[in-house]
Amino acid sequence: MAGEFNRTSRIGDQLQKELASIIQFEMKDPRLGLITINEVRVAKDLGYADIYYTVLGMDDNAEKLSETQVALESASGFLRRRASQEIKLRVMPKLRFHYDESVINGAKMSALIDQAIKSNKQEGE
Repeated sequence: MAGEFNRTSRIGDQLQKELASIIQFEMKDPRLGLITINEVRVAKDLGYADIYYTVLGMDDNAEKLSETQVALESASGFLRRRASQEIKLRVMPKLRFHYDESVINGAKMSALIDQAIKSNKQEGE
């Protein structure tokens, strides 16, 4: 039970909440769309935090996704500083942003399953 709520996962949860708030309310970069922070994984030594995000409505536009990635990477210093003001840690992890493709993959898998069920019903009739 103690392994479920270890320190790095609690820090990751808090960092996720703070970054989502900062990105939504304080960042004015026009390259950023509606970003959702899906998960934050913090290293055990607090050296870095991997932030997994999705962008609403831009899943199929590779150019916009790369612009969003560049914007987040260029703002990582600002985000790290603002997060350190809200979360009191001796060491604030370096932020590394990754586009989370699990939502897209899940939608593709769901469509394939629906298609298989539909073709299976047609064969049964």
